[in-house]
Amino acid sequence: MKRRSRRIDTDLAVIGTGIAGFAASLFACRRGLEVAQFGHSGAMAYTTGYLDLLGVQDGRVLDDPWDGLGALRRETPEHPLARLPDETIRTAFGLFTEALTEMGLGYTAPGERNLRALLPNGLVKSTLSVPQTMLPGCEALAQRARTLVLDFDGLQGFSARAFEANLAERWPGLSSARLTFPGMEDRQVFPEVMARALETRQTREALVDLIRPQLDGAEYVGLPAILGMQAPDRIRTEMEAALGATLFEIPTIPPAVPGIRLREGFERTMPERGVTLDPVLKVSRVRFGAAGATLTLHGAMEDIEVEARAVLLATGRFLSGGLRADRTQVSETLLGLPIRQTESRNDWYRKDYFDPAGHPVNRLGIEVDASFRPVDAAGDPVQDTLFSAGAILAHQDWVRQRCGAGLAIASAYAAVDSAAAHLTPEGQPPDRSVRSDR
Repeated sequence: MKRRSRRIDTDLAVIGTGIAGFAASLFACRRGLEVAQFGHSGAMAYTTGYLDLLGVQDGRVLDDPWDGLGALRRETPEHPLARLPDETIRTAFGLFTEALTEMGLGYTAPGERNLRALLPNGLVKSTLSVPQTMLPGCEALAQRARTLVLDFDGLQGFSARAFEANLAERWPGLSSARLTFPGMEDRQVFPEVMARALETRQTREALVDLIRPQLDGAEYVGLPAILGMQAPDRIRTEMEAALGATLFEIPTIPPAVPGIRLREGFERTMPERGVTLDPVLKVSRVRFGAAGATLTLHGAMEDIEVEARAVLLATGRFLSGGLRADRTQVSETLLGLPIRQTESRNDWYRKDYFDPAGHPVNRLGIEVDASFRPVDAAGDPVQDTLFSAGAILAHQDWVRQRCGAGLAIASAYAAVDSAAAHLTPEGQPPDRSVRSDR
């Protein structure tokens, strides 16, 4: 069978479909740019759904992330977040959470202080914004309210009893129980399957009937994150009205429903915003020229060539394939970009696995200039039309610092701002007079 070929012309090609990639496409659309986005989004399913800005600084859990950013700028000025003013970060977070709410996934607006959010093992983390389905859990914890936490027969990786035990001292009003999920008796159950089952009214009503006898005066009921896939806020509201208690979700171990919701939500709504999106195809080659870049992709039945005036790289780190490590070095996998790294692999790690300073390998990545363009060893841009955002950037340890979403969202906003300025230097709309048909 003869392979088809297709050409796409666009202002900005976004490579990567994690939070940074989708944030970049969202911000670029708002700037009036034509966007084409490619990559795979499997890593997004590993998120809790919480949007961290900065939760830990120098080993201290932060109540005030904005004060923490001030300390970060003094102590680690090369950190990507430290290079951006608070106003830019606030704007980026606000636009991103508004977009999530518009797609049917309600999120809290970013405030002045971190929220104390619940984790599946009964621990608590500091985060800036949470899904509306999880906010009542923060409130119940703060109030030490009478709360029932539930798990289900056959569900692995989430134990209501362990959750209760780990929080018993600080939350005396907490209790736990185990139920059998309606229609899933005598078998292993999975959060995603339960969430899709709760899209049906019959399953919701059956679950409410099972929960009601367990309440015993509880004001709040905590569930693993299973309250539907596309309209969790509506499902929570409906079940609360029938139950007479406030429901909240707790993230499960990944891959988890909150991350799948984000992935499916973006894949569903970004084309509606005008983005040419293929979250399955990966870019195999990028060639830069005077007019921008040519991207090559190979699908199962067709070959695609993308002509882009600018490129934004948001491919992530090792899990999502943006970086690769061998016995001698860390490499960027698509363009062979220079990576800031130690001279020897022996210097990647500290002797103590739990060293409070973390391991140097976690801070390796792409160096960028003030416009978030990757630079070479001399500090010069590799390409004037290449920008980068997200976890692939150097000088940050997003896992230890609890800043993954903040890094992704804020750097995507800044990179798109620079790309838009490059593409529209006079602030005029992009010239699409020579665009070919898609």
